[in-house]
Amino acid sequence: MSNIDISSRKFGKLEDGREVELFRLINKNGMQVEITNYGGIIIKLLVPNLKGELKDVVLGYDSLEEYISDKNYFGALVGRYANRISGAEFEIEGRKYPLDANEKSSENVCCLHGGNKGFNSVLWDAEITDHKENKALKLSYFSPDGESGFPGNLDVNVYYILREDNKLVIEYEAETDAPTAVNLTNHSYFNLKGHGNGVISDHLIYINADNFTPVDKSLIPTGEIRNVKDTPFDFSAINEIGKMMDLEDEQLKIAGGYDHNFVLNKEGSEFDLAAGVIDTISGIKMEVYTTEPGVQFYTGNFLEKSTKGKSSKEYKEQSGFCLETQHYPDSPNIDKFPSVLLMPGDKYHSKTVFDFKLM
Repeated sequence: MSNIDISSRKFGKLEDGREVELFRLINKNGMQVEITNYGGIIIKLLVPNLKGELKDVVLGYDSLEEYISDKNYFGALVGRYANRISGAEFEIEGRKYPLDANEKSSENVCCLHGGNKGFNSVLWDAEITDHKENKALKLSYFSPDGESGFPGNLDVNVYYILREDNKLVIEYEAETDAPTAVNLTNHSYFNLKGHGNGVISDHLIYINADNFTPVDKSLIPTGEIRNVKDTPFDFSAINEIGKMMDLEDEQLKIAGGYDHNFVLNKEGSEFDLAAGVIDTISGIKMEVYTTEPGVQFYTGNFLEKSTKGKSSKEYKEQSGFCLETQHYPDSPNIDKFPSVLLMPGDKYHSKTVFDFKLM
């Protein structure tokens, strides 16, 4: 069993009087992660740089109130369905289920990140426990049938594990009593220089994907799986994030940068490398491993220019990047995409590891 230290303190209260906690996990190297049971949000992630200094590499806020009003999903656990569902509805076994239409444009309405009551905005039960020979923070939530329109009662457990080798592990489990769609991820924005220290366009990135899923003007996949070769989406060899971002490309124009699902080079739910990112200034390298078939690469294109983050630092467009390990957007409505259907008697399981090291 690891000797990870886990402690907790009060982080504030919700309007109904329920208390919110903040948990701190620390390993022998000094690496730290702070997580609140409101939304399962990763609030701080302190990683050693080349100089031995601890850098907080995730964007976020100082107070609970700021997270309650946040529209960026900073650090949040998102579900029941991460990303977008077109038309804010899907069909299971011939029955249509209307969902919360919490994102609207002139072209479409969508259910984004689980709707109005997504997992990012609920209070999770929390306990410190042992999980597969690791000390873990376990968050649990019961999502009732019909919440945000999703069918079935859903029991969800999420384990946050900080390992001594500077790996942050997130494991997701869920069970249902009726057929439903499930797709869970974490929505942390990373800046390996340290949050608030400029933009991420000079970070170097590698994505283990030969294909991506193009989107329409409402950022919904068209259903096409397109090869990245000879496009600005080719990160099969390591390259600067910003090097191709200003090219004349329809997909980049639609999203204002990168906000696309990459089809990972892996079979089924095997655990494998999804992406790697390096900041040459701090010397921090982050590798992402997952059981999921895709990763949403997002470059913070929709951050408001006046967003004030932790320590009153200003976050502007492209101040952080996301690598959201997940099934593809709108999978319930696109038959050829990997299924997100969870049936009674089956268990949803997903695992993602953020591995931090020095270049």
